[in-house]
Amino acid sequence: MDTTSQQRLLGYFIEEAKEHLETLEKGILELGAVMQDTERVNELFRAAHSIKGGAAMLGYNSIQKVAHRLEDAFKILKENSIEVDQRLESLFLRGYDVLQDLVERLESAMELPDNEVAGIMQDAEPYFAELQDYLKQALGGGAKQAAPAPAAAPAPVDITEEVKNLLRQMLQLFKQRSTPENRQKLQQICGDLGKLAPQEQNWQTLTEKAARAISNPKHPYKILAPVIIKELKQGSDYLVLGKGNLVVPSQNLEKLAGASSPQILITVEPQQAAKAIIQAFNKQQLSQLIQLLQAGS
Repeated sequence: MDTTSQQRLLGYFIEEAKEHLETLEKGILELGAVMQDTERVNELFRAAHSIKGGAAMLGYNSIQKVAHRLEDAFKILKENSIEVDQRLESLFLRGYDVLQDLVERLESAMELPDNEVAGIMQDAEPYFAELQDYLKQALGGGAKQAAPAPAAAPAPVDITEEVKNLLRQMLQLFKQRSTPENRQKLQQICGDLGKLAPQEQNWQTLTEKAARAISNPKHPYKILAPVIIKELKQGSDYLVLGKGNLVVPSQNLEKLAGASSPQILITVEPQQAAKAIIQAFNKQQLSQLIQLLQAGS
């Protein structure tokens, strides 16, 4: 297959996968109601199955494996009557987030570097294992309680809807022009997010660092938005699962929160790194950068 045909096929897959992701997201967010409608459960199963098949055809094993794990979980829902609670919904959302992340990375770079995928898959495995265990417990006669947690473990914090609404507001502000007023509003949202779980110190640290990064007018929204939105969403998911100890700011957020000059967050993949640099610098700066690179080689 020539390169043009392969790129076209990949484009078709990504567009189809994004449609299936919309189906999955909507279904998971309404999972309690979905379980009352056999056709809607089948729809979720088919969406995961379709992404799995397309990824397998194109050789994207990571997407195939994640979609397969979700497909297996939806198959259990399809074949059994299981009562849906907040924890089950949160576990499905975690799996969905992994699948969405992989598809979005593929769309932006038109490839999935092994060094990026390996870490994502490793981090995701415990969540899929927990989802399967929880479904098995539900099938065992209603024993839906997870294994006893250590006494010091924090209790789950059900803040899903509140976080969702606040992140929507934050996303809308990031789409607007960068002004002192808008940055102040974004910082206020970070403060409101922190108030949702005042007893969770790690969550407080995360929201405070997000606010600090936003306060620096030298950081453009296109750099801030993907880092902050993703980390706040991920941190809230940990809280819902009772794993507040895993809420830790990433290295990227730490840099943004502590830097006094503009930061450029780039991958180790040369093509994407070059794209990020071109977007961040003007022609004069690029010329200076080339001279510095040549001098150091």
